[in-house]
Amino acid sequence: MKNSIGNSVILTIFGESHGPFVGAVLDGLAPGLVVDEGFIAECLKKRRPSGRGESARVEKDDFRIVSGVKDGLATGTPLAVLIPNENVRSTDYQFGPARPSHADLTAQMKYHGFQDPRGGGHFSGRVTAAIVAAGAICLDALRRKGILIGSHILSCGPVNDRPFGPDVAGDLSSLSQRLFPVLDAQAGERMQDHILSCASEGDSAGGVIQTAVCGMPQGVGEPWFDSLEGDISRAMFALGGVKGIEFGSGFALCAMKGSEANDPLRYTEDGSIVSLSNHNGGINGGISNGSPIVFSLAVKPTPSIFKPQQSVDFIKEENIDLSLKGRHDPAIVRRICPVVDALLSIVLCDCLAQRFGTDYLK
Repeated sequence: MKNSIGNSVILTIFGESHGPFVGAVLDGLAPGLVVDEGFIAECLKKRRPSGRGESARVEKDDFRIVSGVKDGLATGTPLAVLIPNENVRSTDYQFGPARPSHADLTAQMKYHGFQDPRGGGHFSGRVTAAIVAAGAICLDALRRKGILIGSHILSCGPVNDRPFGPDVAGDLSSLSQRLFPVLDAQAGERMQDHILSCASEGDSAGGVIQTAVCGMPQGVGEPWFDSLEGDISRAMFALGGVKGIEFGSGFALCAMKGSEANDPLRYTEDGSIVSLSNHNGGINGGISNGSPIVFSLAVKPTPSIFKPQQSVDFIKEENIDLSLKGRHDPAIVRRICPVVDALLSIVLCDCLAQRFGTDYLK
């Protein structure tokens, strides 16, 4: 079972949805790197349910850093963070009935009945709280180096937000102030109405998340099998709801001519080289080119819905009609944004440490 990612800066996650804790270990942090617990709390707040159309399970996320930090600075040894699970209702979950399109069936096939089914166990989105806590440390380290990361809901059902504009840094600053991450506030209201409409029918909604990184140095990443796109994609597909990714103009490039898809280059007055457009999403040959890194994620509708569904009970070995209980998000497109930002920050810190050395991030 692989629960770690990274080569120089390494994240390991552990815990189950209804276990005593979820947690993470970050190894490879530069000694002397700032660990701002207030910023960690702020990032966890963005992931927490906010009421309108979201899960009724609200955890306080009273995290504890139990190793790797002294006087607010990383020691350079493994940093471990624990987050208690307190608001659980395990009686809502039975062992046997499989929720369609959830990991219940595949977990049964892999772990032969020894897995924890309560709240989805190790497959639950609850585990992403630990990713956010650990990622907040890397997100803050990048911010101090002038590298900014942010995500917004590009679309939810039939409602579209505007994409990132020419002033990516300005858009990222705007997003950092919003709990519901959209660039067009009116589109955000319509998205929330759509999610509530789905919830009222016992159903769920999906969407597309667009993420940008501003300030990434040129020359980070490797060709072929350790490409920057590959490292980012591997991390993003660790998130259960993500079913697709595209960089820059992505699939729209297929309908373009080369003269339309290419990003022209120019020297600036200070001697640096810039791209005049960004159809390639800031990466060429698996290596950052200095333009904003931009990618979009396809996030499927939450599989836990309250409409009756055809399923199976793998304990009784029979077909059933399943009606769910419990507290579930009718959409995860808002709450997944801080998770994407946190996980991406860990990947980028790892890539930067491999390119420039661990102390680059201090």
